[in-house]
Amino acid sequence: MRPLLDWPEADRRQIIGVFTDIDDTLTTDGHVPASTVAALGALKAAGLHVIPITGRPVGWSEPFAAAWPVDAIVAENGAVALTLQNKNSAFGNTDKRSSLSKIYQQDAATRERNYARMQEVAARVVREVPGATVSQDSIGRETDIAIDHSEFTHLPPERIAQAVQIMQSEGMNATVSSIHINGWYGDHNKLAGARWIVRELFGRDLSLEMDRWAYVGDSTNDQLMFEAFTHSVGVANIRRFESQLTHLPRYITPSERGAGFEEFAQALLSTRVRP
Repeated sequence: MRPLLDWPEADRRQIIGVFTDIDDTLTTDGHVPASTVAALGALKAAGLHVIPITGRPVGWSEPFAAAWPVDAIVAENGAVALTLQNKNSAFGNTDKRSSLSKIYQQDAATRERNYARMQEVAARVVREVPGATVSQDSIGRETDIAIDHSEFTHLPPERIAQAVQIMQSEGMNATVSSIHINGWYGDHNKLAGARWIVRELFGRDLSLEMDRWAYVGDSTNDQLMFEAFTHSVGVANIRRFESQLTHLPRYITPSERGAGFEEFAQALLSTRVRP
């Protein structure tokens, strides 16, 4: 990982859009500071696409999709997206007629069938892994399950690995974020979700413009994105997962969490300042 200052200005000038993780990338101590929301708004005001993509549930994401200056939020590791119609400001002010639109990668019958199976797996994990509990945001989940390992409880690495193994043994995909262990049925993931939302929103093929988008993240569940995006950035707290990562981000910010994202935003915005 090279310092963010090493990111060439010519490369930064070509960026047209940003994907970003949320937890421990935008958040600081569990909250997104006003200065970090302002950084999102400044990127939008500069004409960039801005799309958070997260393992958080769609229900949890709804108020942020309604309030933040973003094009969409892709939730549940790429399965579902929220967009807000009639946004009228780069800083997130909305018309009273604005409404959230929810779109899915799976059809309703598939989601219903998978949901029942996933609840059985979640119950098995809680039953067999000492100390395991479902995440407190589980009520808002539609297409995956989440086991808390660091948000409100703590699971040691061997228990995290046990939970992942159980999910995989049940035929699920499983990934570990900075706070949760997520499991789901289906082919979606953060990268597939990124390609999907660019196609849905803009009618474009992300694979043809990967070198014009940047990704910012902080954890092991971001490494698929770190590998795929030429312009990948880790906020400084990614150091705690460095030994677990097969694919590291190309650059790293000086600061952690939301402050690190703000440094990333400033690095992009500095190429767009006009005298």
